[in-house]
This record gives sequence, structure tokens and C-alpha cells, in this order.
Amino acid sequence: MWRLKVSEGGGPWLRSVNNFLGRAVWEFDPDHGTPEERADVDRVRREFTENRFQKRESQDLLMRMQYAKQKHLQVDLPAIKLVDSAEVTEETILTSLRRALSQHSSLQAQDGHWASDFSGIMFIMPILIFALHVTGTLDTVLSTEHRREICRYIYNHQNEDGGWGTQVLGPSTMFGSCLNYVTLRLLDEVDNNALTKGRAWILSHGSAAAIPQWGKIWLSVVGLYEWSGNNSIIPELWLVPHFLPIHPGRFWCFCRLVYMPMSYLYGKKFVGPITPTILAIREEVYSVPYHEIDWNKARDACAKEDLRYPRSLLQNVIWTCLNKFVEPILNCWPVNKLRDIALKNLMKHIHYEDKSTKYIGVCPINKALDMICCWIEDPNSDALKLHLPRIYDYLWLAEDGMKAQVYDGCQSWEIAFIVQAYCSTDLVNEFGPTLRNAHEFIKSSQVLENHPDSETYYRHRSKGSWTLSTADNGWSVSDCTAEALKALLLLSKFSPNLVGDPINGERLYDALDCLLSFMNKDGTFSTYECKRTTSLLEVLNPSETFLNIIVDYPSVECTSSVLQALIMFKELYPGYRKEEIAKCVKNASKFIEDKQRKDGSWFGTWGICFTYGTFFGVKGLIASGRTYENSASLRKACNFLLSKQLSTGGWGETYLSSETEAYVEATGPHAVNTAWAMLALIYAGQVERDPAPLYHAAKELINMQLETGEFPQQEHVGCFNCSIYFNYGNYRNLYPIWALGEFRRRLLAKN
Repeated sequence: MWRLKVSEGGGPWLRSVNNFLGRAVWEFDPDHGTPEERADVDRVRREFTENRFQKRESQDLLMRMQYAKQKHLQVDLPAIKLVDSAEVTEETILTSLRRALSQHSSLQAQDGHWASDFSGIMFIMPILIFALHVTGTLDTVLSTEHRREICRYIYNHQNEDGGWGTQVLGPSTMFGSCLNYVTLRLLDEVDNNALTKGRAWILSHGSAAAIPQWGKIWLSVVGLYEWSGNNSIIPELWLVPHFLPIHPGRFWCFCRLVYMPMSYLYGKKFVGPITPTILAIREEVYSVPYHEIDWNKARDACAKEDLRYPRSLLQNVIWTCLNKFVEPILNCWPVNKLRDIALKNLMKHIHYEDKSTKYIGVCPINKALDMICCWIEDPNSDALKLHLPRIYDYLWLAEDGMKAQVYDGCQSWEIAFIVQAYCSTDLVNEFGPTLRNAHEFIKSSQVLENHPDSETYYRHRSKGSWTLSTADNGWSVSDCTAEALKALLLLSKFSPNLVGDPINGERLYDALDCLLSFMNKDGTFSTYECKRTTSLLEVLNPSETFLNIIVDYPSVECTSSVLQALIMFKELYPGYRKEEIAKCVKNASKFIEDKQRKDGSWFGTWGICFTYGTFFGVKGLIASGRTYENSASLRKACNFLLSKQLSTGGWGETYLSSETEAYVEATGPHAVNTAWAMLALIYAGQVERDPAPLYHAAKELINMQLETGEFPQQEHVGCFNCSIYFNYGNYRNLYPIWALGEFRRRLLAKN
């Protein structure tokens, strides 16, 4: 039986800056669990499979079953079901909150954070499997039990038409279908009905020749596609002077860190071992014999299901020049000497990224690619041995099987919001131990030093920051730092006897300094770094699937989070860098106002979608001193949200909003969308003006609450740069708690 182990690590090939705090890894123990417990696990797995086409999202039940056993939680308060919004009273809200907080507190890990399922993207597990296959470490890293659960997950998320999507949400794509089909075959799955249907979908939609660019690269690496069918990813680009806007060091970190090892693999034209299985798959995923495929034609082929962003005429000209002229010249003597220099330079950067992230990587995509590059350089290297145990940091287990996470978790991001949600309820006295543990986790997760030689390797300042996940990950993020700082400042207002000692003052100043270092020239904030180059370079984006990946663009959400943190800090420490803070607040609030749409909404880049963006837009403007009375932006925002409220009282928005850039209403209310809309309205003074819509929404949330006290897991509401969609496992509880808590607090203040 499987067990989740938290904040543990050991052995000669694991490194950590803070004793693996926040690390969550599933391990199989054949002797663990009673027959009854194993039967329960089998039951929830079976129920998911039987209902998988009606309910795609897992409920993360295996982790909940483990914690229920460990903590023996009994929810004594009765569940509430309300018929009319008039039944929403301070007492019913309080009962709902206590039920939710009691259950959610029981899910806190012993290290203080809340581990959860941070998954939903269907191409991440395949690329990890490809990396293990190529490096010959598949059997070393994955046990029979791992393989069984990975296959369970892939089969469970196969669509009814036989294909697989790029993510759990959405239709089948060539990218998702090819990668998951090949993964099953590499895991020694042989002909069965699911594979037959998968192969039929691939062949009927253009075959693997029509896979988009990222897929072409991965299939080339494992020997299922020829490098001549790829557009050039020239490693020599890294040798141009850094002051030029086209230097990759000026690209968004995700773009440069993914394309860095891709360009190394392209420069080497590396192909993994051609095994009998690879030869068999070649015959299965193409409609003509492999040796007859026209790779020049395949280079520009992309299935219509994957073609979200067709190339422009200018892009076609650029790629034609690169393929027909630049790449051939770079391969001719004596110019080809540059390639060896470029590849050695790339490996220096790859090793730096690996070491500075303790071999976790900024994300699983670049980790898998880096791992292959390290193996190519030296199959027996320490670098490869250090990579292998960090594979487990990306694996998560639930009733639908074993999946790969988007990141090595979102520990620091979610816990900052959880603290704010708990504090909104005015029930801190009842949940002091929970908040004390969370407080210690946040303090211990701060990045305390800059990475050595950071400028040489194009890294932004990290001292004083927080990452999305753990300190070991090492990648500072503007809004993660801002929200962690807000949580610490909030906790500093409570008695240390209740929530623990506040963080050292110097470390608060470090956090503030780090936040200001993220500021763009116009006072806005991007994600991991400042905006470093012009958006005109998006013409170099070779991907048909992902938009706006070259530049780290400022967003309303990041700018709002930092704006709020700066204002909170200024209230407690008014003399520190006050002129810079004042200037930033002025520019950031203007940016938020300027980004508002005509209908009053804000488009969300990192969540679904207009309810998310509007929540952050409103919070930022309120923090900067705007009110409903003096701000037309806030009045428009409230009108927008009220216009989208469903007749039942809630809000429901689907991921299609991000794809169409227009509000797409879900078939029913969503607890998290409802909470975001409620919070925006509450902060904008709706309780004081007319609380009726909020009573209606509160009734909806209370009625959605489960017997356990939790709120339901519904459609995923996490979004990455408007391109891919995934789950934040704690959003389902923290935001409804926050909304109900803030509503109750405002009602008490009003009365």
C-alpha cells in the first residue's frame, strides 16, 4: 500500500538547503495497510474508473484516507443545507466555517504545509518516462507498482474517442495522444482495446507526422521521428552578445530553460537507443512505412486539434531561412567549430540550473531534458545520479493513478493564501496550532542567499524571496514572495503565544528588497524576472501550441500581489524605501486600471479566468486606496461580476474563457469561482451597499459543502500563461473559507 512521506530525504544523491522541508513523495510499502484499508483504496479506484467520463477530476482521496487514519478526525458539527438565502445567518456561516476549518486543518502535514495534487497536464509524465528510457534508468527509478499506477492514470484519462488531451480538460490532441500512447508502449503495455483505440485516433488524425513542435523534438530524442523533420533550434544563438535583444538570456526563464537543452539535443542530433519496442512503435504511429516518410513535409505539419497559433508569413520566412541557409552554413567547416563551443557553453548553463535547483529544475520539462543532456555528456556522471531521486518529487498518487505534477508542488504559494483565509475568519484562537505550524513553514521556506554567479547565468536576485514550491527549487517568484510576505505581516499582528514568533526584521527587509528588484521600468511586475526584451521577438516562438513564451510579460495578478504586499509593509514599516514604494504603488495601480476591459473585467493569466483576474484587479485597487465611490474601475468591476452571477447564487466559469478570451459560463456553479467573485465584491464594499447577492452566494457555497466539511473538487481552475490548465489542490477549500470568513466579518462589523 502507498504512503505519502513529507519533508524526508536521504542517501548520497539528494541535496537540500533546509532539510527537505516541503518535499512530498509517495512510497510503496507492501506490508502497509489492513485488508479493510486496501479494500477501500480498491473501491475508490474502481469508482473513479467507472465514472471517469462524467467526472474527470480526482478528489485526491488516497492522501485524505491516510490523514484521516493518522489524525482520527471526527466532524461533530452537522452539515447544513439551506433552502433560502434568508437562512444565511452569522450562526450558519460560523458553523460552516468551523466544519471546513476543522477538516482542512486535519490535512496539514507535520511540517506545516498542505500537500496536494498539483497536476492535470497530460504530457509531463510521458517526457519523464522518455528521459528514464533514454538514460536506461526506467527500471532503476520505477518499481512495478509505479508502472501499474502510471498506466492506470493514462488509461483513466483516455478520452472516449480513443485519444488523449494535452491536459485532463479538453479534447484529444496529437501531442497528448502520441506521447501517452508511446509511454504505455515503453512501459511494456501491449495490444489491448485502449491501445488499439489510441492508435486508431493517431492514424485517423494525420499520424505522428502531424505532432506539434515540442512533440517532434521528444519523438526525435527517443528515435520515433527524424531530426531532419524539425525546425532548427540553433545552439549558436547562445554565443551572440548579451546586449542584443535576441540573446536567450533575455527570454522568459521557462522559454530559455526548456529550449536550452532542446538546442543541445538538436545540435547533437541525439537519438536514444533503437530497441525492438521503438522499431515496433515506428510501424504503429505512422500511416506509411517509417523510411518512406517525407520529413521535409512533416516539418511543417501540425494536426488541426493542436494548431492554436498558426505561424505568420514572417515566421515562415524566418524558419525557412534558418532551415535552408543558416543551419547548413553552421555545419560547414570552419564555421562548425562554433557548434562545439556552443554545446559546451550550453552544458555549463545546464549544470548551473541543475545545481542551483538541487536537480529539481524550474519545472519537470527542463528537468527531463537536462537529465538526458547530462547522460549524453557522461552516462556515469554524478549529475545523472543526482537527477534520479528528484524524479519522485514530481509524482503524485490519487485514486485515478500516479500522475506527474506541474511543478514539484505549490507549497509556498498555497500556504500563503491559506494563512490569509484562516485569518479572515476571526477564528485564529481556535486554530492557533495550525497557524503556528504554517507560520514556521513559511519562515523556513524563504530563500536566504543569492545563487553564486547569478548574473553570469542570467538569474534574477533570489535573496529574501519565496519560490512557488520549496526553497530547494530555488527559483524566486514575484507574486509568491509578495503573498508570503503578506501572510507573515498578517501573522505578526497576532500574539506570538498563539501563532509563533514573527520573522526576523532583516529578513522582512530582504523580502521587500527582493520585491522591488522585480519591478519593471514602468512599475509593473512579471513572474520570475523583470521583462528583459521586446515582445516583437514573439516572432521567434516556434510553438504552435503555446502563446507568448519569449517574454516574461507583466500581469495584473503579479502586479496586484506585489502592490498589496508593499502597502501592507509600508503600514508597519513606514520609513523603509518609502519613495520607491510610493512610486511603485502609483504606477502599478495605473497599470491595473489600464488593463481593465470595457466590460469591467480583468483577464486572468494564471487562473480561470475573468473571475480570477477580477479578484486580483479589485484587491490591488482597493489596497491602493480606490473605493467604489471614487473609482469608476471598481464600479465597472462590480457590475461585471454581478452580471455573471447565476440564478442559484454562485458563479461558474470554464477553462474555455482562457482559450476564447471571452467569459464562458460553466454548466453550474463552481465553488472557487464563486469565492473569487464574492471576495472581489466584498472588498469593493458590496456588504455595505447591498449584501443580498452575497447572501445568495453564501447560501450556494454552504450548500456545496460536503459531509466531511470540505468543498467539492470541480473543474481545474489553475492556468499557465493562458495555455494549459491544471489543479491547485487546496483552492477548493481555502477560497470558500476565505469568502465565507470575510463575509461574516463584514456582516459583524456592519451590525
